Amino acid sequence: MPKYNNPRKTWRYTDEFKVKAVQLSFLEGVQVKEVADTLDIHPFMLSRWRKEYREGVIVADKRKR
Repeated sequence: MPKYNNPRKTWRYTDEFKVKAVQLSFLEGVQVKEVADTLDIHPFMLSRWRKEYREGVIVADKRKR
């Protein structure tokens, strides 16, 4: 689960969590909203992570960068 360490009360998600969420959303027959609801995140956030994943901003293994 994400770390809560910001006084502005925002969640910080690890890249590993983001990658797992994105990979789940890429499964055939699965909608972004379904994955977002399951992980208790906003669908827009997951859509943004998908875009960042495609652009290479978020990677599963930092050593690949």
